[in-house]
Amino acid sequence: MSTPNTANQETPTGRTSGPGRLLITVYGVFAISATARALLQIATKFDEAPVAYTLSAFAAIVYIVATVSLAKPGARWATIATVAICIELLGVLVVGALSLFDPAAFQHASVWSKFGQGYGYIPLLLPIVGLIWLYRHREVK
Repeated sequence: MSTPNTANQETPTGRTSGPGRLLITVYGVFAISATARALLQIATKFDEAPVAYTLSAFAAIVYIVATVSLAKPGARWATIATVAICIELLGVLVVGALSLFDPAAFQHASVWSKFGQGYGYIPLLLPIVGLIWLYRHREVK
């Protein structure tokens, strides 16, 4: 019985290994939870708060893109991850600020409301950690 040739297979290194796997896992959990929350909100009570529930769906898409792009090796995927995580950070900051300054406009919470208060502020910290991780594991040309 011969062993398969693994020389051509990509093995996780750099940003997709070690603590990077934990980061990818946390993003994956947020992708699943934000998607489930958004789908439930949109399916059952979209008419109550369409803006908040649309924001939840948008956040879910951002988390999915970030998860997939963080898990894939290569500079192109790192760029996609960086863009997704920057969008995430901007979303958390804008929605977080607006939900504090104009609570009437955000009567129903989204993942990013009050800077992710409902999720232990992890939505605020996660993109910062993600961007630091990407910066430290960037491919220098």
